[in-house]
Amino acid sequence: MELYPIETGNFKLDGGAMFGVVPKTLWSRTNPADDNNMIDIAARCLLVESGDRLILIDTGLGNKQSDKFFGYYYRWGPHSLDASLAKAGFHRDDVTDVFLTHLHFDHCGGSIQWNRDRTGYEPAFKNALFWTNEDHWAWATRPNAREKASFLKENILPMQESGQLRFVPRQGETFQPYTPLGFGILYVDGHTDKQMIPHISYKGRTVVFMADLLPTVGHIPLPYVMGYDTRPLLTLEEKAKFLDDAVAGEYVLMLQHDAHNECCTLADTEKGARLKEAFRFRELF
Repeated sequence: MELYPIETGNFKLDGGAMFGVVPKTLWSRTNPADDNNMIDIAARCLLVESGDRLILIDTGLGNKQSDKFFGYYYRWGPHSLDASLAKAGFHRDDVTDVFLTHLHFDHCGGSIQWNRDRTGYEPAFKNALFWTNEDHWAWATRPNAREKASFLKENILPMQESGQLRFVPRQGETFQPYTPLGFGILYVDGHTDKQMIPHISYKGRTVVFMADLLPTVGHIPLPYVMGYDTRPLLTLEEKAKFLDDAVAGEYVLMLQHDAHNECCTLADTEKGARLKEAFRFRELF
């Protein structure tokens, strides 16, 4: 097995929204804001090469939305999905599976593209199956008012219409140690219903792709929970248990939304779990 961090492009989000009730004087120490209160955000994905399968975990924002839409998110930097795949030695047509942690636009927008004559949409990975879970699919396709702006039907419904959609089979566990994709999944419900957090055994370590359970190193302290979360008190419970597990298991955490820190490890302190070390993935492996 080989793992490749895939940078799909950076953007910005409101710092207050990213840190909820935590005061700016605290969160700005790790995530400084610009004059518009916006902080740097990555749309980092992960490519898993395992036998004859090439699995892409999340796909970033994509490029099919309007200029007005992207104007809210201040995209910046040189990265793109195709360039990052090429740097790893692959093309999007090589991808056999697209695993989506959840269906918010910044995690699945790159899954679907305009068709050639721009009259409709088609999968951006023509040879891949798209994996989500049945509970989250129902949540995303019948969105609540709070999340409706994050679940865009043009990002989601074409997966089903193409016949390429699959659901990860579940038996109701919070942690599923094995899936058809060869890695474990932690199911968490605080951010959105049945978000999936991949746990991958790699070179003697457990690599965890954090999605929105822990977006940046600035979110490590327990109360630092995003304002975007639908059930923030549940996030506190889920996060507390995960942080304990991450310290005990010496997990390598891949940070999807931290534009300046690719990975980190945690240490136990008198204040709880805190950053031990931040590094680039290839510095460790």
